[in-house]
Amino acid sequence: MKRNSFFDNAKVLLIFLVVFGHIIQPFVEGSAGMNTLYMWIYTFHMPAFILLAGFFAKGSGNKEYIFNLMKKLLVPYLIFQVLYTIYYFYIGRSGWQTGIFYPHWSLWFLLSLFSWHILLYWFKKIPALLSISIAVMIGLIVGYFGEIGHTFSLSRTFVFFPFFLIGFWLTEKQIMWIKHKAVKMISIAVMAGLAVAIYYLPDINSGWLLASKSYSDLGMAQFGGIARLLVYVTAGVMVISVLAWVPKKNLGLITDLGKRTLYVYLLHGFFIQFFRQHDLFEVNHAVDVLGLAAISALIVVILSSKPVLVLWEPLIEGRASIIKKAIKGDRKKKSAQT
Repeated sequence: MKRNSFFDNAKVLLIFLVVFGHIIQPFVEGSAGMNTLYMWIYTFHMPAFILLAGFFAKGSGNKEYIFNLMKKLLVPYLIFQVLYTIYYFYIGRSGWQTGIFYPHWSLWFLLSLFSWHILLYWFKKIPALLSISIAVMIGLIVGYFGEIGHTFSLSRTFVFFPFFLIGFWLTEKQIMWIKHKAVKMISIAVMAGLAVAIYYLPDINSGWLLASKSYSDLGMAQFGGIARLLVYVTAGVMVISVLAWVPKKNLGLITDLGKRTLYVYLLHGFFIQFFRQHDLFEVNHAVDVLGLAAISALIVVILSSKPVLVLWEPLIEGRASIIKKAIKGDRKKKSAQT
């Protein structure tokens, strides 16, 4: 199948928003504008990322498939869990002493992604609409159990699974439907309306969007299911609205960056946590926000660069294909010269 530049462009945008969302998080309290921007981003960026992950999932479920998943997701998780523990200790960050299956910060995604692939083995056997409905019901129910939380990334696994499953069931043609002009026009009102609502409505606990806490912890023990359903609807509408504006054409270097988003996701925490620990930035006006956006974009470019790929590929992907290709190319060059 010919590679569709739309998906790489979408992944570039979303990984930028992941980095940018993390870099502005310390400046949310006390600023209605920053809080609005942060909450607005978090309504859709991970659901959209997860939906795209589901779109590319195969879900065969055989032993070889599961083994490859473990190699691709669980081994990097264990490696980076140890690396971040050491790094947190080195920079003096509190909370570095944590269990191996209590994921540091953004590493929850690897555990959840592995679990989503495993769950897919059963859910793909159920008709699409019914399977999605069941996944949504499970996502609503788990919030009533305080035991299901951050450990093993269980809460996020169940809460975000509907987006992964929707992505799995969608065809490329169905996704491209969002590029219709009517959808794009409506999306402007949706995105602007949500921003205004976040700004003027009473403070909303960001935990609703992070999906790692129970309803009791979020202060809505009885009616949390209704609130989460509203979050689901908001996220779904925002995913459509934002992706509607992602370009379909190849944007050269920008599109190419979309092939290496996993590296950015796993490595950007070393930058972000260092910035936070040493209070390197301040936000006093709009120019500061633009500066943080530029720094976020720079981080994405750096962590997608070839030197970074060469250095980290053995740990992230368990191989050294770039080095091998370079060696083979050098040998062929020398052979041709002789």
